[in-house]
Amino acid sequence: MEYTFSDNLGSLKPSAIREIFKSLTDPSIISFAAGNPAPQSFPADALADLAADIFKNNAAVALQYGITEGYTPLRQAVARRLREKFGIGRAIDTTIITSGGTQGLELCCRALCSRGDVVLAEDPSFIGALNSFRACGAETVGVPLGADGIDPAALEAAILAHPRTKLLYLIPTFQNPSGITTSWEKRKAIYEIARRHGVMILEDNPYGELRFAGEDIPTIKSIDEEGIVVYCSSFSKILSAGMRVGYVCAPDAVVQKMVVGKQCEDVHTNLFFQMITYRYMTEYDLDGHIREIQDIYRHKCTLMLGCLDAAMPKGFTFTRPEGGLFIWCTMPDGIPMMDFVKRALERKVAVVPGSAFLCDPTAESHSVRLNYSTPSDDDIRRGTAVLGTLAADMLRERG
Repeated sequence: MEYTFSDNLGSLKPSAIREIFKSLTDPSIISFAAGNPAPQSFPADALADLAADIFKNNAAVALQYGITEGYTPLRQAVARRLREKFGIGRAIDTTIITSGGTQGLELCCRALCSRGDVVLAEDPSFIGALNSFRACGAETVGVPLGADGIDPAALEAAILAHPRTKLLYLIPTFQNPSGITTSWEKRKAIYEIARRHGVMILEDNPYGELRFAGEDIPTIKSIDEEGIVVYCSSFSKILSAGMRVGYVCAPDAVVQKMVVGKQCEDVHTNLFFQMITYRYMTEYDLDGHIREIQDIYRHKCTLMLGCLDAAMPKGFTFTRPEGGLFIWCTMPDGIPMMDFVKRALERKVAVVPGSAFLCDPTAESHSVRLNYSTPSDDDIRRGTAVLGTLAADMLRERG
C-alpha cells in the first residue's frame, strides 16, 4: 500500500541526534552526541525509597487517573519554588505539570499558533522544539545567535519581515546546542521588543539551575508584568530525565488552552512520578542535590575544554559555557562539517552535526555539538584526542 502522510508530519525528518543514538549500541563508541544528564546525578537510592513507600501506602492514588493540570501538591510546590527562588509568577499566572519540558513547548505552540504562523527562534536552536513547532504547522525562522544572545535589532527586523510572527522561542541560559547565555541587557531589550509588537515569548529553561561558574541572570519571565511570557522547564536535568516531569508557568488564559491540548495527548502526566517528585522536593534537600550536580558538570566541562584546547589545531573554536551540558565547536573554512562528523564516527567518536539545530533545515552549518555530561572522564580524554587527530588530518588534506 502507498501511504499518504499528513501535511504536519510528512515533511519532517527524524532527529539527527536520535539517528546517531542508533549507532551507540556499539559499546566501543565514545558518545559526545547525547543530551543526557550524568548517570551519577540521579538520586537513585532516595527515589527507590520514595517509590517503595508510595506503593506500600498510597498505591490507590499513584495508580489511578489524575487531573490534567497535574498532581495538586506538586503544582503548588513548583509554583511556590518558582515564586520564592526565582521571582516567577504573577496573579494572572498558573502553573501546570507536563510530560517533560518538550510537551510544554509543543502545547504552547498548539495553543498560540495556527498553520502558517511564524515562530522565531535563536539560530541554532533545540531540534526537539523546532520539530514540535513544525509539526503544529508553524514556520520556524531563525535569528542569528551571537556570543551573548540574539541581537535585539535583528529580532525586531525579523518580526517586521514576518507579519505572522506569533511566538519567540528562546533558551536564554546555557542554550542548547551552543551553551551560550543571553545577557541581562539583551533579555530586557528582547522583552520590550516582544511587548511592543504583541509577540509572545516562550522561555525554555531546562538548564538554568546547572550553573557552575559566573553569576545568575534573572529569567525573562521574572520581569513579565504584561503576561507575554510562557515559562517552561522540567525536572529532567536536576532529578531524572526518564521520569518525564516538566512544568509550565504562564498566563491562565494560555494555560487553559494548553490543558485542552494535553487532554487530547495524554490526559495527564504520569501520576506516580509526579508523586515521587513532590515527595523528593518536600522531604529531601533538592537545592543541595543540585549543588552536587553543578560540581559534577564543573569538573566535566573543565576537563573537556582543557582536552580540546590541548588536542584541537588552530582554527577550531569553542564556546565556554558557565553551566548546562553542551559545547559548540565551529570549524575553520574548508573543513566540511558532515565529513568531519562521519569520519569521527568511523573512528568511534559520535558528535552531532550543527545543521540538525538550524531553523532552516536546508541551510549549512560549520559547527558540531559536543556533550560533556554523559561520557566518563576517560572517554572525554580519549574522544577529544581522536577529534584532534582527525581535525589535524583534515587540515592537512585541505592544504
